[in-house]
Amino acid sequence: MTKELPTTSVEKLLKAAGAKRVSEGSKKALQTILNKKITELSQKASTFSKHAGRKTIKKEDVLLAKEH
Repeated sequence: MTKELPTTSVEKLLKAAGAKRVSEGSKKALQTILNKKITELSQKASTFSKHAGRKTIKKEDVLLAKEH
């Protein structure tokens, strides 16, 4: 089961970036994009940790995933 980033969190991110008001459509669009990116990075980080012979994903795995 895949969890999604809550739209309330997405709205907070948009407001922190300077938005005064946020439409429902913009929250959903950014939510979709962020969920896809988070899933991709998580899968890559998991692959790097397994390659290193670990079950635990470390900070280094996430940073390496970001670069590839």
